[in-house]
Amino acid sequence: MNGELLLVILIIIGMVGRSHIITTAACVLLIIKLVSLERYLPTIERRGLEFGLLFLTMGVLVPFASERIAQKDILAVFTSWPGVLALLGGAIATYMNGKGLDLLKLDPELIVGLVIGSIFGILFLRGIPVGPLMAAGITAFLLKVFTFLFDKFKW
Repeated sequence: MNGELLLVILIIIGMVGRSHIITTAACVLLIIKLVSLERYLPTIERRGLEFGLLFLTMGVLVPFASERIAQKDILAVFTSWPGVLALLGGAIATYMNGKGLDLLKLDPELIVGLVIGSIFGILFLRGIPVGPLMAAGITAFLLKVFTFLFDKFKW
């Protein structure tokens, strides 16, 4: 199956699943292929994640820049259970993202399963795709658990 057809299928799936991000990304990549700019695909692949994380981080930091978060709000993070749990959740999530990046470096073909799994999550679980790193991090964790279980208990 050629790349253009796969991108059209992803566009349709994105529209059916109401995932504007998948639809837009597939449309942009299809346009790049159709206007013969494929030479930029390796750069997009290499730098796309960095730019995506840059814009995601900027979006998260806007409340600080616009001064909508006061000093008392920052202090509350360290003095309340929800705040402490948010700190812990953020630390665990970034650790898992790092493990996901390591896994994708070792097994880049897993991205196919992550993308299809994300599409299923969008369509059937009403999920929101925030990126392949967290999905890969969870996959790395599941692989560790399954390896531990199946290596320890030979069936």
